[in-house]
Amino acid sequence: MHAVAITGPLPVSDPECFVDVDLPVPEPGPHDLLVEVQAVSVNPIDVKLRKGAGTLSHPRVLGFDAASVVRAVGSEVNGFSAGDKVWHSGNRDRPGTYSQFTLVDSQIVSKRPSSLSIAEAASLPLTALTSWEALIDHIRLGTLEERTDKAFLMIGGAGGVGSAAIQLACAITNGPVVATSSRPESAQWCQNMGATGIINHREPLAPQVKDLGIAGFDGVLSAYTPPASALAEIIAPFGHLVMIDGTDSFDLMAFKSKSLTVTSESMFSRLQFRTADVAEQGRALANIADLVDKGQIRPTMTRHIEGLTAQHVREATAAIESGAMIGKVVITL
Repeated sequence: MHAVAITGPLPVSDPECFVDVDLPVPEPGPHDLLVEVQAVSVNPIDVKLRKGAGTLSHPRVLGFDAASVVRAVGSEVNGFSAGDKVWHSGNRDRPGTYSQFTLVDSQIVSKRPSSLSIAEAASLPLTALTSWEALIDHIRLGTLEERTDKAFLMIGGAGGVGSAAIQLACAITNGPVVATSSRPESAQWCQNMGATGIINHREPLAPQVKDLGIAGFDGVLSAYTPPASALAEIIAPFGHLVMIDGTDSFDLMAFKSKSLTVTSESMFSRLQFRTADVAEQGRALANIADLVDKGQIRPTMTRHIEGLTAQHVREATAAIESGAMIGKVVITL
């Protein structure tokens, strides 16, 4: 089977950053699905893993998001059969989705939305799961069954996670859903996703939040985290900050007087540590698919590339690394 791999931490400007390889089709284990990948999207995690790859003994296939068709099921799999049209993210401990075929744990898969194209479906799984865990599991902003009036802020609203989180927030709270943006085109994108207010993360946050008439946010999801002191000013007492970026230092003492909670979110944690609730991710994806088919969550694809080749993966990755990407870039096979 054809796949696209890395051989080390080469810069994206290097033509050999990604290479086309031929690999054997893998055999599914008892809990696995063997899926034929139809479309993949590129995420910042792919960039981080490539840059931190070090010396590799053999080419490594990256890629997490995918829209796929099931071709074989493991002996202990229930609920799926060959021919099912599915969507899924993946596991950092096994080869990824930049490949014609891949294995995925059946517990983190669901049937994909019937209302989306193949390419559109591939734009959502990782970012929507990250948003689901941040907003519903950690912040408890609301649920599909019971909306709240809590106020939510997405820092970095025009990226993949931001685009999904804004829409999910609008589905579970009646309160204000605000996003940060520093460019007119990204601000418009956030509004298109449903944001009721926009603030500029390159300017002091507190005065802008005050101008929106918001006393404090009950929940904040941050794609890149401002100084703790700036966040402490705009989060409500007993509020919750969820960070998806990495930061070397963060002054938790700035949060003490308001009894704020800080959580680091990685949607890979459940599968990586084989927690008892791994299957929650499959159930979350099924709920997200239902929201999509009801029109409450839109696909976030803004660029579509046809053909899985090393050159095309390099082009898509360069768009991510530019820092100016709005939404998601998808490659169809």
